Amino acid sequence: MIDHARPQNNVVNVEYAQSGKSVSTNELGMREMQQRVYEARGAQYLLIKAPPASGKSRALMFVGLDKLFNQGLRKVIVAVPERSIGGSFASTNLTEHGFFADWVLKEENNLCNPGSSAGKVEAFRRFMEGSDPILVCTHATLRFAFDALQPEAFNNCVVAIDEFHHVSADLENNRLGKLIRSIMANSNAHVIAMTGSYFRGDSLPVLDPEDEAKFTPVTFNYYDQLNGYEHLKSLGIGHHFYQGQYTDSIAEALNLEHKTIIHIPSVQSGDSTKDKFEEVGKIMDAIGVVEGHDEHGIYLVRRRDNGEILRIADLVDDLDQKARAEVLHYLSTVASKDPDAVDIIIALGMAKEGFDWPFAQEALTIGYRASLTEIIQIIGRVTRDAPGKTHAQFTNLIAQPDADDDDVTIAVNNMLKAITASLLMEQVLAPNFNFKAKLSDDDQDSSDDENTVRIIGFKEPTTDRVRQIVATDLNDLKATILQDETFAKAAAGSLDPETTNKVLIPKIIRRRYPELSEGEVEQVRQQVIADSVIKNGEVREVGDQRFIRMADKFVDIEKLNINLIDSINPFQRAFEVMSKSVTPRVLASIQDAITTSKLQITDEEAMQLWPKIQSFVKMNRKEPNPRSENAIERRLGEALLYLRDKKRRMRDQQEGAASE
Repeated sequence: MIDHARPQNNVVNVEYAQSGKSVSTNELGMREMQQRVYEARGAQYLLIKAPPASGKSRALMFVGLDKLFNQGLRKVIVAVPERSIGGSFASTNLTEHGFFADWVLKEENNLCNPGSSAGKVEAFRRFMEGSDPILVCTHATLRFAFDALQPEAFNNCVVAIDEFHHVSADLENNRLGKLIRSIMANSNAHVIAMTGSYFRGDSLPVLDPEDEAKFTPVTFNYYDQLNGYEHLKSLGIGHHFYQGQYTDSIAEALNLEHKTIIHIPSVQSGDSTKDKFEEVGKIMDAIGVVEGHDEHGIYLVRRRDNGEILRIADLVDDLDQKARAEVLHYLSTVASKDPDAVDIIIALGMAKEGFDWPFAQEALTIGYRASLTEIIQIIGRVTRDAPGKTHAQFTNLIAQPDADDDDVTIAVNNMLKAITASLLMEQVLAPNFNFKAKLSDDDQDSSDDENTVRIIGFKEPTTDRVRQIVATDLNDLKATILQDETFAKAAAGSLDPETTNKVLIPKIIRRRYPELSEGEVEQVRQQVIADSVIKNGEVREVGDQRFIRMADKFVDIEKLNINLIDSINPFQRAFEVMSKSVTPRVLASIQDAITTSKLQITDEEAMQLWPKIQSFVKMNRKEPNPRSENAIERRLGEALLYLRDKKRRMRDQQEGAASE
């Protein structure tokens, strides 16, 4: 397997130590993450936050068996979002590795097998009335069965929810969230929640704060996981931009030396051509010539550049369900073990959650993905450890804003959000810092290590709740901030750092954690800002001193103070990255779109300035620059942007009215 990293295209490049720690096991057969979870096995409500491939399913087996054998519970019910994920909880021999019992799932209690909803609900009822201890079903089956039972029926049971981010505190529209709340309120059931990405794509909280506070969280971060692998050494996250249709540019973005999952856009997306089958055909044409397919439905495509045959799985074609089932079976049984079984998978809405192809090296994703959860799930498909795989790559192929496009503002916001999401992932994937208050020049503790940063004026956590948020929720809180409607303006620098840091972020913290006092909000705020700024900074060592680049200057880490950190826009790097990634003309379009969004100008002033704009163009043979150093030219340029935006919006309204 050949690895070719492309650091020149990447926003993020992270290297890891290959310590092997996260994949080695103890005398009970437990990996590092599973050991942490097992230590908390006595909790009635357990929340496991750990990345893909860290072993969450087996961690659940260890805890579930302990609750059955040692804690007096009678049943373990595991619910997964899709039938295909149910295989992760099949019967598993744990005693051969040192555990005291095996995980045994009878075939009749595997409700992820084919069958009708009514039949599965009846099987669920029989299970609840019988003596068998373990059942696996989908989220949907659990919801239907819950409707047919009383909450008390779950007394002395363990209800485990895999991919817990599917739950939402929006009880009116999320039945799974309503089910969990009812079980917690009306039974003595134990709940185990597992997820690799706790934040949802729609910015709704997974649980209400009062319910979430009942859970004992166990967090195993991405850095711990990847740093402890044996084979994978580095991860890159980058972007490739296209104009027109993405199918015309995909050949430039594809690295055919990588085992790749290509995620094409939803047909509702602006990136879609609206013909998903034609898109797959054009992707294959960009690769080479289709010479047929084998008995498993895997296409054989001869590369245009070197004549090599690539094996490509098409998961987009859903017209022949039997044929697609055969492809999926082949991928799960053969391709998961044989690196030569398949080279490229093309998918739409599949090959994300729970999909196991350890040899996948790159995820090429077309179109901006609004859900940070989806981004993490996609990246998780390529960050599994496998022999011969030293580099993993996530590449987002996104539309480049066009000044002549009516949707330029939308494209600009999407680009900003895509890059900022990548920078969030950089922070998720980086080692954690431990921030402490610095009281004097020689203030240091023997327990301080290289990841301890002391800050003058810093407010350390004073309550258990703040300490818990800092320990387990910081990345999730950052995701909530980044999903706020005003963050794009903050990223582009149209909000000054003080407004971003002292007004916007505290407001979001209060909304997410309404139970916090103002003092606690400030402690959390300082943690978020310090962590974001430090991780976005560039640390350099000069002799025995460490300096960090913040904004446009290097600062001695020993002299950091909270006022200096508050003067830095924590999202500014997103705009800096974007500025280096596009042409000057596109950058000007982006800046114009951002300027338009923050203009303070009235219709009357703009119309009054229109004759002067015309005179300026006639005299100077160019349009006034809204970024000019000359105040008069700058205002004329701003008025021109305002008038063009107003004209565009009026035309959109007229077209919308006509279509109705």
